Amino acid sequence: MSGEGQEEVGGKSPSPHNPSVKRLWRPAAQRNLRNQWSRIVAGRQKWNSASADGRSHASSLVNLYLSRKYMPAMDLGVLVEMTKIKDKACAKLARQEVAAISQMLDASRSMRCFLKGPAGTPIVQFSFQQEHGHDPGDGDGIPVFSFLAISFLEALAQEIVQMFRSELFLKRLLLVEFCSISFQAANATRDDKWSKEIYDGEFDDLNKIGLFSGESCVPAPPSTDKWKLDKLVVEKSDTDPKREVLQVYLTAWLAEVNVSSCRIDEIISMVEEEMKVSSHNLFA
Repeated sequence: MSGEGQEEVGGKSPSPHNPSVKRLWRPAAQRNLRNQWSRIVAGRQKWNSASADGRSHASSLVNLYLSRKYMPAMDLGVLVEMTKIKDKACAKLARQEVAAISQMLDASRSMRCFLKGPAGTPIVQFSFQQEHGHDPGDGDGIPVFSFLAISFLEALAQEIVQMFRSELFLKRLLLVEFCSISFQAANATRDDKWSKEIYDGEFDDLNKIGLFSGESCVPAPPSTDKWKLDKLVVEKSDTDPKREVLQVYLTAWLAEVNVSSCRIDEIISMVEEEMKVSSHNLFA
């Protein structure tokens, strides 16, 4: 966006409150908002893809675990395959989901359009970054397209991001449980704890999206709109997980109780209507 909308404003220093600046600000803000909302929708698509892959890997782990349990002669091949699936799930899926949320979060925080350049220049330019303390980047709250101000569009984006942030930790808990069955199958010491990284650098990634506690040095506990765990302890079970329990885990993964697809679709439709665009050309 830097440099877009350059124009001299009467030879005077531009101000975000100047009507001439607002006239230039609106098209620059519109372009930026279209870009950021496109990133949010793309992030949602990445999440959906990673979640579907995760369900497939989790189902494979459960099926292999049950095969080994009821057909001991398959032990060696099953253990090798379970290890491969577990490593792939931990190294790839968790990272993909965190990356999707990071993209959506960054977009939700980049919707404002600020004046760019020295305060004394008569040239109007715009940027994602605030350079002047007196510039809120929202055009003084005026509608960017038809009716909605940037602050309202930001709130809608943040609502979407929060759904996926909550769901991430529920899926992280499930992933820890799914991966644990490979250790149980191999009679190995279980080292899959909530306080341990699923992949190298995970805690740094979680910290970037505000989902890691620096005080306790562990990720925040999982939650839904209805409940939240204040303290989470994951301990090794002395018994093998039952088929019914594993099925509940698979169902919970698929359900995505923290993500309201209807509400997200409603928000996207609202944004499309405000921008007067179709999802086939803007958000494809």
